[in-house]
Amino acid sequence: MKLYFSPGSCALAVHIALAETGLRYETEAVDLRSTPHKTASGAIYINVNPKGYVPALVLDNGEILTEGQVLLQYVADLAPQKALAPKAGEFARYRLQEWLAFVSTEIHKGFGPMWNPASTPEQKDAAWARLASRIAYVNEALSDTEYLMGHYSVADAYLFTCLRWTGFFKRPLTDYPNVLKWMERVIARPAVKQAMQEEGLH
Repeated sequence: MKLYFSPGSCALAVHIALAETGLRYETEAVDLRSTPHKTASGAIYINVNPKGYVPALVLDNGEILTEGQVLLQYVADLAPQKALAPKAGEFARYRLQEWLAFVSTEIHKGFGPMWNPASTPEQKDAAWARLASRIAYVNEALSDTEYLMGHYSVADAYLFTCLRWTGFFKRPLTDYPNVLKWMERVIARPAVKQAMQEEGLH
């Protein structure tokens, strides 16, 4: 398998999941600032993934799978012994999908105005206010559990990846002590350290 990623992007969640499985994988960085986007080997990225964004996972049979939520579940299912996702058909699987959808629509996409250089300071503050209410919800959910699902799962990898961006935008998480403790637990995991090191992150 080969994961196409951009350092620190949402693809980090899939990178973490791959590292957690212990399976063999390759990675190739994509320069999303170039026009057209090019990979580290010089390939035109849109020829790899017509959607033009990361992540994309090229499977061993040559098929290409995209969309973070799907990739996280796919990768988790490759190593069921790691318990990164409940089995398909179990009710807990829908709880996982509930968390993945929440992170995708309410946290990940919530950062959109923050990344947009055309956004005004007022628009960015409004986006942060919305995000803060979602993070408060997560903080409450983590009040009596170490991880979102009660045990570590790919949902934690996804949320961790998105909440790392608060540091880039200098939006502290000090009002969310449960989230901060959770972040410490996640970043201490060897697979998380491995994936971040492979992307040149600190």
